[in-house]
Amino acid sequence: QVQLVESGGGSVQAGASLRLSCAASGRPLSRYAMGWFRQPAGKEREFAAAIDWSGANTDYPDSVKGRFTISRDNAKSTVYLQMNSLRAEDTAVYYCAASETAWGSKAAFYPYWGQGTQVIVSS
Repeated sequence: QVQLVESGGGSVQAGASLRLSCAASGRPLSRYAMGWFRQPAGKEREFAAAIDWSGANTDYPDSVKGRFTISRDNAKSTVYLQMNSLRAEDTAVYYCAASETAWGSKAAFYPYWGQGTQVIVSS
């Protein structure tokens, strides 16, 4: 099965940008549709972005649309989440997730998860 490791989190000011990376190992990344989810402290996990197997299709919730961009490089076995114009409400632990069979906004689609990376945005 695939193993996922996120990186790139940190503490930034509102309006700044961050790029998160999710490195996959164990199986070719091309086998998996990928998603990014986030979990603010004390709240439920929520959908942040998804990309299909080839990268041709992406999906975002309204809360990040126009600010976040998900992309993938199957040759490098890495998925990215470019986050621009960050807001305090983007503060959360960010997780990447993988699925061989489905993609979209539901966490239940994704059986494989990374350990998460913390993003803190101060206003």
